[in-house]
This record gives sequence, C-alpha cells and structure tokens, in this order.
Amino acid sequence: MASATVRHLIKEGLWKNNPGLVQLLGLCPLLAVTATTVNGLGLGIATTLTLIISNTIVSLIRNVVTSAIRIPVYVLVIASTVTAIELILGAWFYDLYKTLGIFIPLIVTNCAIIGRAEAFASKNTIPLAFIDGLAMGAGFTAVLVVLGTMREVLGRGTIFSGAHMLFGDAARDLQITLSGDYSGFLVAILPPGAFLGLGLLLAIKNIIDKRMEKRASTVREFPVTFHPAAGK
Repeated sequence: MASATVRHLIKEGLWKNNPGLVQLLGLCPLLAVTATTVNGLGLGIATTLTLIISNTIVSLIRNVVTSAIRIPVYVLVIASTVTAIELILGAWFYDLYKTLGIFIPLIVTNCAIIGRAEAFASKNTIPLAFIDGLAMGAGFTAVLVVLGTMREVLGRGTIFSGAHMLFGDAARDLQITLSGDYSGFLVAILPPGAFLGLGLLLAIKNIIDKRMEKRASTVREFPVTFHPAAGK
C-alpha cells in the first residue's frame, strides 16, 4: 500500500471529496443534530465507525458476493453495523443516545456510506477500504463538529455543553461559558441557523479552493528553475 495512495485517500476524505461539503450527503442529520459540539461529535463518531466497519466487511466479501445481490448485502451489512452501534450507545451512553434519537438508526440511510461501499470498498483491498472509511468519516465528523461549535457559540454562548454525555461525569467541567450575560442568538440553534452555518462553511471552502487553484496555476505558469551556475 503506497504512502501516496494513503495520502490521496486522506486528502479526499478530509477536503477534496468531503461528504458534507462536497458530496453534500447526509445533510439531514448534519443539519438536525448539530445544535451543539458534543451532539455533532457523537453522531460523527457513530458515522465514522459505521463507515470503517462496513467498508472493511464489504471489501472482505467483495469476491464472494455476486453483482446481482451486492446492494441488498451492502445494506444488510450497514444496517447490522448501525444496530450494533445503537445498542452500544443505548447501553453506555444513554443520555447521548436519547439526545441523538432517531438520527442514530437513520445512519443506515446515509448515502455516503452505501456510496463508499459500492464505489470504493467493493473494488479495493481491506487496508485501503479501512483508510477510506476512516478518512471519509473524519471529514464528515469535522463538518459536524465545526458546524455544531458555531451554532452552540452563537446560540448559547457555550462550548462543550453536555460533554458528560460522551466523556462521562468527569467531563462536566469541560463546558466553557463565553459570557455570563449572553442571552444567545436564537436563530443559530434553530433549523435556519443550520442552513446558514452550512452555507457559510461551503463559501469558506470555495474561497480556499479558488485561492489554492490560483496559486497552483501561478506556479505552473512561472515554474521556478534552478541553474547550477547561479549557485557558484
């Protein structure tokens, strides 16, 4: 497994082909759950685990499953994985489980997961499928966390509210209150705030991409050459 291939997969998942910012998949939970940082992180971890496990299993059975039944088998693998994760959340992270609610089982319907299983995992080796699932999941989680943090700060004036739901009672002190007299910006924690926040993230990404593309085109147009005689 070449390191260049690994770097390419990581770059694709985190930036160039990010499920939330480029593919625009999984927007229902992304917009509905990200009222706080912890909610976004919790759903992101669950989605990442689903991507890693389902990608790995699909890659493992890719030479056994025929093309006629591949999609039902992939859905069965994903549904089984999500069910196991849902049971774990209900057993050990019950408060977070109640907060995320229906959006945990809805991970099964996330097009990014079945898309990676069909487009990548079914055609590549287990290590590559594992890394692809990890990279795509990390990219999706990053969007969830950034959007959740933006909305929580603007809407409540806090960061890491409810951290104990994910990290235990010892994490209650992780909550940071930015201002004691801040009443909050209500729109930020309502559905319109999610759309506005995601639009802002998309705009920022497009600006960065254009600047990177412009810089790369400048380098191609005016390449830096080294003349040995000049160094004497």
